[in-house]
Amino acid sequence: MDSNKITALKTTILVLLVSMLTACAGMPEGGNNPPVAMAEPEDYRIGVGDTISVHVWRNPELTRSIVVRPDGNISMPLMGDVDAEGMRPEELADEITVGLSELIRNPEVTVVVDSPVSAEYRNRVRITGQVGQPISVPYRQGMTVLDLVLEAGGLTPFAAGDRAVMHRQTGDEYKSFDLDVEAILEDGNMRTNYTVQPGDVVSVPRKSLLRGEL
Repeated sequence: MDSNKITALKTTILVLLVSMLTACAGMPEGGNNPPVAMAEPEDYRIGVGDTISVHVWRNPELTRSIVVRPDGNISMPLMGDVDAEGMRPEELADEITVGLSELIRNPEVTVVVDSPVSAEYRNRVRITGQVGQPISVPYRQGMTVLDLVLEAGGLTPFAAGDRAVMHRQTGDEYKSFDLDVEAILEDGNMRTNYTVQPGDVVSVPRKSLLRGEL
């Protein structure tokens, strides 16, 4: 192989290496990604505003469609108020079965969620603070911090985007993760352009005079 071909081959390899390194630099570092809120989808839990159907076999007078009230209760004939919020449909069916067992023989109860209104609010992502328009939008698979910021109209002139924070519920507690939205928007540095999860809240603070940001 002559020297010209060797030189051309070295140049091609160098260009490929630079391209690969550039692409990797624009992606979030795997070790810094916030933990996923839920490793596996959880069973649906009834919430305020949901419409549920309670069916009691061979007892049509007890079968009905009910909206979960703001206090989390539903009203059942013969039983009165039953706390439904936070329960899985099968758990609520078991509770109603126990309550009716004192009044009718061998009740067979099924509960079906007809309109999961509360799920819409649990499956939203929100951004507040110094953005064009604070918003709450339905979660869509693959959404990132950048998507959320752009939907909110970007940052205001008073935004301290390098001190933005994402709040996420992990287990029984909320954890906060630092974001550098300025680097994402101005430099294309995607290190903190995390994929959002349902329930995430991004907060963009105002610039501080004490920090010399104004």
